[in-house]
Amino acid sequence: MSTAALEAGRAGSRAAPRGRRAAPPPTKLQALSGLRVSTRAAATLALLAASLVAVAGLATGGRGGLALAAGQQAGKTLAAAVGEVGPLLQGRLPDLGWRVAHIRLVGATPAAEAEIRAASGVSPGAPLSQIDLAAVRARVEGVGWVAHARVVRLAPDTLEIQVAQRPLMAVWQHAGREVVVAANGAPVPQVDPTQFGALPLIVGEDANSAAPVLLGELAQRPALASRLAAAVRVDDRRWTLDLKDGTQVLLPADDEGHAMDRLTALDAHSGVLSLGLARIDLRDPDMILVRPRAAAPTATSKAKGGA
Repeated sequence: MSTAALEAGRAGSRAAPRGRRAAPPPTKLQALSGLRVSTRAAATLALLAASLVAVAGLATGGRGGLALAAGQQAGKTLAAAVGEVGPLLQGRLPDLGWRVAHIRLVGATPAAEAEIRAASGVSPGAPLSQIDLAAVRARVEGVGWVAHARVVRLAPDTLEIQVAQRPLMAVWQHAGREVVVAANGAPVPQVDPTQFGALPLIVGEDANSAAPVLLGELAQRPALASRLAAAVRVDDRRWTLDLKDGTQVLLPADDEGHAMDRLTALDAHSGVLSLGLARIDLRDPDMILVRPRAAAPTATSKAKGGA
């Protein structure tokens, strides 16, 4: 090998040392920084471009499908850029000048709307892009009869709050007042109890937290549930059912469902619930104790007693 060839080989080795890898391509954010574009401006440009693609698709009707298909790759690039910038903006977007003009509720009953709107903490005129969606969702889910919520921005001027609402369960009477409670036992103080007279009445301290189990058992026994006037919580351990005809049914602290099955079977056999008894005691698992109602004194007995 000639001296010139050896020198050329040495020069090549120095130019490209072994083991050194090529530098990775810059990220979208680094590329934008190389163009002297701030992170906030980069996010703004990405969001504006994405909005234009969406608006173009909507504005062109059926022809928009072609435009949107052609812009899929651009959309992926924009989404990646926003994904890189997002953490730097702490979960909020740049102020794009959009303001809330409408708060749309989806899934809420008319009785719940006012409470949900108040809990959201969002007022007309608020910057749409600056709203903390996670915080709004947490506040809305704090409403007693909201099971789950989802909050989305609808540019340019609408905040939509979607809720899965718990049904109202009962009217709870305690401490000298009445309040409606949701299916999980949470009080819903903004609801007027007088507007929900068809709901079962539960009475006593902590009756709201124990009622879901009891009322679930009663719902499986409609003949007994239809006679119920009120369910009274006793010593935070058991229930007494006050029936509409004045009969009291004393349930045990455990296995209420089995006790109600015993009563239902006895009623089917002897019509015990139609006898106008004062009390039916189901607390003993081996027997059912009944107490007849005291007979009202007649005019004759009163006269004899007075003589």
